Amino acid sequence: MIIPALDLIDGKVVRLHQGDYGQQRDYGNDPLPRLQAYQDQGAQCLHLVDLTGAKDPAARQIPLLTKLLAGVSVPVQVGGGIRTSQDVDALLNAGASRVVVGSTAVKDPERVQQWFQQYGAESMVLALDVRIDAHNRKEVAISGWQEAGGVTLEEVIEQYQPFGLRHVLCTDISRDGTLTGSNVALYQEISAAYPAIDFQSSGGIGSLDDIAALRGSGARGVIVGRALLEDKFTVTEAIACWQNG
Repeated sequence: MIIPALDLIDGKVVRLHQGDYGQQRDYGNDPLPRLQAYQDQGAQCLHLVDLTGAKDPAARQIPLLTKLLAGVSVPVQVGGGIRTSQDVDALLNAGASRVVVGSTAVKDPERVQQWFQQYGAESMVLALDVRIDAHNRKEVAISGWQEAGGVTLEEVIEQYQPFGLRHVLCTDISRDGTLTGSNVALYQEISAAYPAIDFQSSGGIGSLDDIAALRGSGARGVIVGRALLEDKFTVTEAIACWQNG
């Protein structure tokens, strides 16, 4: 499915270039009308990232998220600096359908595995951002891509498979925010290796051709952010492209 995404800082819709808070582009302070428009155009799932909360968990935008989640009727997955079970509780209580966990899943797997047991694997999405070297080693980056996680994508997936891992949002960092297309080969490879997992591709979607290129990749979801904000195409057009393969 096509999953429209918004990143939020202090109530505003933004995009960071390659995860850099110093390179922020603002797209207005109207996240709810945007989400409602995405839903009206046929989106079956939405994705929100609380960048304020990612930077400072004490500043998590729970009142805003609660309002946004109440304003739409489709499932919404929410992430941004999830470090504790209280963070998970806060997002689920705010109305999130799934909580997206990134760095903590790599740094503290035992804690996050407990969350899988406590909340159920269906409520959790692992967000694994990778840098791929010349030897096709997929190193997971953490802490807003500032650090190498010291583990590969495959190693993290295998740590969580015994706990029912179902949803993995995988970003090729080199493509994120670039509008230059997805790393189709990456999704073909990992989907073939782990057919029971629903992979969401993220990073690089700039045109309908980029969505079409992913149709045979095995990815079950396509995160689309900047391209929608910049009117490269509509959600309706993206869904038609994805389904007509």
